[in-house]
Amino acid sequence: MSVDERAGDRGGPGWWSHPDGPTGHGPGFGLPPGRPVPLPAPPPAAGPARRFPARPALRLLLGGLLVVVCAGLLGGGVGAVVQGSRQGGRITLRPVPGASVHRGSDSTADVVQAALPGVVYLRVTDGSDVVTGTGIVLDGKGDILTNNHVVAPQGRLGRITVSFNSGQQHAALLVGRDVASDLAVVRVQGVLGLRPIALGSAAGLRVGDPVLAIGAPFGLRSTVTSGIVSSLDRPVTMGGAAGPGLSYLDALQTDAAINPGNSGGPLLDAAGEVVGVNTAIRSADPADGDPYAADQQTGSTGVGFAIPIDQAMRVATQLIDGVRVTHTALGVQLALGYQGGGQVLRTTPAAAALLPGDVVTQVDGTPVSSADDLIALVRGRAPGAVAELGVQRGGVALTVEVRLHAVAGAAASGAA
Repeated sequence: MSVDERAGDRGGPGWWSHPDGPTGHGPGFGLPPGRPVPLPAPPPAAGPARRFPARPALRLLLGGLLVVVCAGLLGGGVGAVVQGSRQGGRITLRPVPGASVHRGSDSTADVVQAALPGVVYLRVTDGSDVVTGTGIVLDGKGDILTNNHVVAPQGRLGRITVSFNSGQQHAALLVGRDVASDLAVVRVQGVLGLRPIALGSAAGLRVGDPVLAIGAPFGLRSTVTSGIVSSLDRPVTMGGAAGPGLSYLDALQTDAAINPGNSGGPLLDAAGEVVGVNTAIRSADPADGDPYAADQQTGSTGVGFAIPIDQAMRVATQLIDGVRVTHTALGVQLALGYQGGGQVLRTTPAAAALLPGDVVTQVDGTPVSSADDLIALVRGRAPGAVAELGVQRGGVALTVEVRLHAVAGAAASGAA
């Protein structure tokens, strides 16, 4: 049974939100994972120019014609470049000028300059709706990691255009997407000069470590914000009311400003390596009496969330390889409406250390207040890891260890 399955009515606050809007409902995967559809080839280049007799009387006329022809070819060439960009033709990225003054290896400015070529900006069009987001260049083949809610803002795949820091643009195809982890990989074909960004790990992060976020908040590309890691292992649930469409994150929390347009962009550590994928913010909650609660596009509240890059790359690798995405599971059925922990309804042999009626209150020392928390915390760990669970059994506090396993896709509601 999969950790993204739940039973009963959802409870708890609903103030987790994507900076760029809600996640759509249902799988709606569009193109098959790992198999981008080839785009039409660009029009063939014009053949060699025809030779004309070099008579003196015709030279002036030919000169005028040559000017007209060259102007036409130039206009046609520009048109071909634009059309090629729209259809996925070949382009070579222009280098972006770096900082004029070297400030030393510890300079934040140098870290940003090194990272910027590996950050791209996505414009997704679905009918009259347009959503913007950010992406992370993973390799020289053109694979780009972003959020599922960026490429499918209403649960449907939109037309994707990628803009580079040089200002050049190129069409992109979906490689694959996973609703349950809110991740997607798109690919640009025929782009030369890609510079993948350096990937790190979130495993060694501590609360208080400095971080940088790069993205296009409100369409302002190449915007850099700074802050710290303000919490680790923050369970976040986003999306629809129940079933498909829900995303579970074992998130990094940061006070680096994250706004609409930052989704899918990198959260960098002090060395300039990606430690997270910026995904969600805490939006206004009417229950808090917040005067801006009715505005779904409110800005940063200083509470943002990023998917740890370790978790994100497990999903991205499967999407690129074209295999079915697996999620980490504990092997129990949960009572969704229970508050105060994850109450176990049924167990499987994979979780033999747990019994029906147990209430899981901690995962590796992180408190669990609901079934959502337990699902998110388990999802954030790697398959094969041993989780230490705090359990209440008949009024007695216990500590048990359970080895986590991988399950493919999403199964019935209520399982962790």
